[in-house]
Order: sequence, then C-alpha cells, then structure tokens
Amino acid sequence: MGNTDIKALREPWNKGKIVGQKAPFKLKDIWALRVRFQMEHRVRELALFNLGIDSKLRGCDLVALKVRDICHGDQVATRAIVLQHKTQRPVQFEITPATRDALQAWIKQAGLKSDDFLFPSRLHDSPHLGTRQYARILGHWVEELGLDRADYGTHSMRRTKATLIYRRTKNLRAVQLLLGHSKLESTVRYLGIEVDDALEISEQTEI
Repeated sequence: MGNTDIKALREPWNKGKIVGQKAPFKLKDIWALRVRFQMEHRVRELALFNLGIDSKLRGCDLVALKVRDICHGDQVATRAIVLQHKTQRPVQFEITPATRDALQAWIKQAGLKSDDFLFPSRLHDSPHLGTRQYARILGHWVEELGLDRADYGTHSMRRTKATLIYRRTKNLRAVQLLLGHSKLESTVRYLGIEVDDALEISEQTEI
C-alpha cells in the first residue's frame, strides 16, 4: 500500500465533530431549566446550575468548591473568591439572591457542614462531583431543553453570563476580570468577538 492509499484511509480527527467554542445558554433556556428544577424539586441541580451561571468558574473549580468557600457562618455570601486551579490566580464572583436561596436550600437538605464539598459525589471513589459527572449532568439539561448536546459543554455555563455582560456593556476589561483571564486577548478569543462586533462599537462612538 502506497503513501497515497494510507493518506486516503486516514480520516481527519475532527470529521463529524463540532469543534470550537461551545454555545452559551440563552435567557429563555436558563429560565426554562430553573422553572423545571423548581417544579420538580430538583434542589441540587438548581443550586449547581445557578452557581455555575453566577460564578463563571471552570468546571474543575466549580465542582471543587466547599461550603466555606461561599458561606459566612450559616449564611451564603453575596460574593466569594476562589483560587483557580488552572492559573493559580484568585477570581471573585457574585452570588445573586436566587442563587443564594437555591444554595441555602441545598445545604440544608444535604446536611452539609462548613468543611464539606458543596456538591459531594454519589460515587464512593470521589469526594466531590467530578468534571465528567458534571458534564453528563449538563448534557441531560441540554437534552431536556431539546437542544443539540454537541453544541454545549461545561464551558457553556462559564460563557453564558460573561457573554450577556459583554453584549450589554461592551466592557471587555470587566469581563476579563470576571473570568480571571490574565490577558485581554484571551477574553476576546473566549467570547468569540469578531470584527463585526468591533465595527459596531466603533460606529456607536461619535467624535
């Protein structure tokens, strides 16, 4: 078999796969899930979903949170700060009233203490929810919404609020700080900002 035949047999690694950025959730999808979780009393999932949206954390940082990271005593804090696993840089995030209520309900239902992981694993070999478990849970959410699972991933949660903030304010620096990026270029790539976005901002700026 010649080199030409071998090349013909080899398929590109990304054939049939969607590559690139995962889509952020739309507002209607966020509220559809929240209502479903509330009506079906899915307390853990509501807390996980709300905190994932608010915190804008990577999956590995979200699942490793402990109760003490987001609580002051018995109360869920309005803001929290964590050290990112990937960059070893601290990042702050807000915890909105709806998320605080969801977390408070989950902590109470699960009987969690200050040193406990916020989302303990139901598997014996893991102390907290794993990133793969988190990805599977998110995949089920996507299917419940009737969306294509291939278009979404755990980074969809991280990108959702950041994308909404950028669209409303066009403030890249603010989004950079919220995502904990060290370089503005990383934020530009992460949000998928194109030339059209830049031109639109320029057109709205009168001199």
